[in-house]
Amino acid sequence: MLNKKQKQHLRSLAMTQSALFQIGKDGLSDNLIMTVAKALEARELVKVKVLNTAPIDIEETAFDLAMNTKSELVQIIGHTIVLYKRAREPKIILP
Repeated sequence: MLNKKQKQHLRSLAMTQSALFQIGKDGLSDNLIMTVAKALEARELVKVKVLNTAPIDIEETAFDLAMNTKSELVQIIGHTIVLYKRAREPKIILP
């Protein structure tokens, strides 16, 4: 579980990144979940953009994605979800 200071640090790192994935009209698929999980293992911090055409609730999608990838929800800002999952050999040093 991340504390407030750690989440703030991750949010600042996420600001410089662009979204790696987009969720569109097909919603949240098993393939997308698997791809996001692999990206989290490699990068630890991932941004996902939810397009306006997506027929899903952003908050519900964020929690489902975090639960299915066993990651932590850092933030939801607008239509963007930021997820974090600590790697076996961490690349991001948390405060």
